[in-house]
Amino acid sequence: MTPMFPSASTRPVLRGAGAVFLSLFLIGMASAEESDHIDQPLPEIPADAEFTEFDDTVFLPDPEYADDAYDPDEQIEIYGGKEAIDAPRPWLELGTPLYREGPLFEEYAFLGERNLVRPNLRVYGDLRTAVAYNDNGEGEVGLVAARLNLDIDLGITATERLHAFFRPLDEDNKFTRYEFSGGDSIDGFSSEFSSAPETLFFEGDLGSIVTGLTGRYQSFDLPFAVGLVPLLFQNGIWVDDAFVGGAFALPARNSPDLDITNFDVTFFAGFDKVTSPAIRDSQGGLADKNVNIFGVTTFVEANEGYWEAGLGALVGEDELKDLGYNSATVAFTRRYGGWLSNSVRGFWTFGQDPPAGVSQTADGFALLVENSLITNRPLTLVPYFNAFVGFDQPQPLARNTGLLKNTGINFDTDNLTGFPSLDDTANNTFGGALGVEYLFNLDRQLVVELAALRTFGDDATRSAPGDQFALGVRYQQPISLDWIIQFDVMHGWRESADDISGVRFEIRNKF
Repeated sequence: MTPMFPSASTRPVLRGAGAVFLSLFLIGMASAEESDHIDQPLPEIPADAEFTEFDDTVFLPDPEYADDAYDPDEQIEIYGGKEAIDAPRPWLELGTPLYREGPLFEEYAFLGERNLVRPNLRVYGDLRTAVAYNDNGEGEVGLVAARLNLDIDLGITATERLHAFFRPLDEDNKFTRYEFSGGDSIDGFSSEFSSAPETLFFEGDLGSIVTGLTGRYQSFDLPFAVGLVPLLFQNGIWVDDAFVGGAFALPARNSPDLDITNFDVTFFAGFDKVTSPAIRDSQGGLADKNVNIFGVTTFVEANEGYWEAGLGALVGEDELKDLGYNSATVAFTRRYGGWLSNSVRGFWTFGQDPPAGVSQTADGFALLVENSLITNRPLTLVPYFNAFVGFDQPQPLARNTGLLKNTGINFDTDNLTGFPSLDDTANNTFGGALGVEYLFNLDRQLVVELAALRTFGDDATRSAPGDQFALGVRYQQPISLDWIIQFDVMHGWRESADDISGVRFEIRNKF
């Protein structure tokens, strides 16, 4: 996306906004002197500080441009010839607009003068439509499928909002589609409509709320979310799920003694809609009831990189009470020598104790290593090599697929047409993906990738029947500000199972 810079046409608006801000600042300062609610301490002056007498001779008069004609083209060249672009706007935008210059809309103080309400309603999202021909080994199908992602955001204050996310064209990962080929199993048109929200939550900052209600500035920040909350940790590898519960964080901490510039800690819990590939219901589908989740995770900037760590537990109830398990993870990411970006991630799964006659589905360890080379075109040419090894049956804490989602494009399906992929569980397997991503002039994407996995150990503890290999290609390009096309093709060779292949074309409209 081209960065947005102020052009000549925005100069009067910026001057006007600056005058408004200056006026508000002066009014606020005057009001602060009269207010008996401000309890911020006066700034401390160090004992060794020296005061300097004011000397007006060190200041020069402002420059004068009376004899220089204003040239807007030269002003644009200051920014490399870049201009503001007409970015896509939300489908519905009421109240204060998103990322717009100019005067602010009216504010209300019924939650306190220090946490002003500036209401706005925005509806945005995208519509994905894809045509594909997929061979998943057990059957072939040609189809057209659609998915609508609809975000509804009700902004209240600068830190509080109510958000909902809907996917009205699919239900239980079955999408509205038309199957036009596939032998005797063609379903024709299938409508999969749903009005239930995928997420519905309130989020805010307790420090800001208390500041508004009491009229006194608070010395703490405590962001939180409650409802049907989506959470994503470790790029979605460990947790990528939306469940009924909540989370709160201790943000922006530091420790000079430990040489930690920044760290945060997040606590979360959920009591419904929790999913894991290791816990199935009586029909064999993902169980999203009678499973609770509890966990804590942290992000730490240190050692010239950053650490991620987490500890969580799934606790089953009723018929699932013996299928819960514990999960721990730690990861470290940094750059080395100006030529390599590297992440090392470990995942431990332990504590599941199923009754006699019930198979264990969560136990083991996985190590994931992600590498990308820093070339002479670091933003557009990115060779990468990702590797993994999994012992026994390691599992994510909460998500509906396995641990290898980000290992490569050949391990990840499209969540729309059922595009084929290699086994993503990392259960008694090792392998990786070798590929290159090229972004041209940041206006297109081309990915070419080779992927492979090898099996070992007990056949009963893995889902891959044998070794697997794949070649995949992806091409993506925007054709306008709000339309994107994407083309994917892959073929996979599988030992002790039928080969897989797929080709798909998708067009996406963002609004």
